[in-house]
Amino acid sequence: MLFPTSLVGSYCQPDWLIDREKLKGQFPPRTRAKELWRIPEPLLKQAQDDATLIAIRDQERAGLDILTDGEIRRESYSNRFATALEGLDIDNYGEVMTRSGKPVPVPRITGPIRRVSPIELDDLKFLRANTDRQIKITLPGPFTMSQQALNEHYASIEEAAMDYARAVREEMADLFAAGADVVQLDEPWMQAKPDLAEAYGLKALNAALEGATGTTAVHICFGYAALTKDRPEGYSFLPQMKDCLCDQISIETAQADLDTSVLETVRGKTIILGVLNLADMTVETPDLIAHRIRRALPHVDADKVVVAPDCGLKYLPRDVAFGKMKAMADGAAIMRAEIGG
Repeated sequence: MLFPTSLVGSYCQPDWLIDREKLKGQFPPRTRAKELWRIPEPLLKQAQDDATLIAIRDQERAGLDILTDGEIRRESYSNRFATALEGLDIDNYGEVMTRSGKPVPVPRITGPIRRVSPIELDDLKFLRANTDRQIKITLPGPFTMSQQALNEHYASIEEAAMDYARAVREEMADLFAAGADVVQLDEPWMQAKPDLAEAYGLKALNAALEGATGTTAVHICFGYAALTKDRPEGYSFLPQMKDCLCDQISIETAQADLDTSVLETVRGKTIILGVLNLADMTVETPDLIAHRIRRALPHVDADKVVVAPDCGLKYLPRDVAFGKMKAMADGAAIMRAEIGG
């Protein structure tokens, strides 16, 4: 099928599950943020399972082809995985600067970073058991995690990134063995810190991807639209991704009105094409979605396009998130009929 549709990862969490006002009022947490959950601990897993089922069914009703679990059980895209690793002090925080120049609490690296046991495997199994469509699950990338922690153990942060890569590689192997069709690594900090990404970030990312037995994707972005309003005119770290071992690259084109000719620099990769502007609460028309897909086609083959939002839907109201998903699926259908496929 041409132009299959998928989320980048997250869907909006219900108000009854998480305090969305608190969520919007802080930078995505790097440490644990259990105070965000409205449900008491003894009932939290059951509530998260129920909300995950809602996310799965909404994606199916909207007509999406490749489903995620909506990242419903996560306080942020990265902290659920990152804080489960050995070698981190998650109780006595350190501090680093965000891409917007604000200090944020982060785990302190106090020993060798190791994955002790599977972290998202049960989440993947739950998703696989509750849909017969293709499925994708996301993990934070090793470079991004290395930037979201305070190194007090390794001689260099590059060494930490390589141990993060080993942990991600081990997790990916279990996820593919359990039935994941796609595993996506989120690496927004490659865009935020291109010099470091050039120096060792891509090396760490490739170390995580090496030997993968299924389809791999990497998401690079400018940050959640709800938290990062300004968009640069183009990516600071995209042409370098031609040397990435991943099969797919997820980029945003809608909010920034990205010049899609930059896709020529990574021709040959499948592009997860962001076509939903998540800063605009107006639901796009299917025709507008089709237009945004057409803009990319001179620079990427039609059979190498996956249609997706610019970034995660975590901060959107549910009616807006669902409407945008449905428009995305309908816009992809327009293009399928237009091109034949």
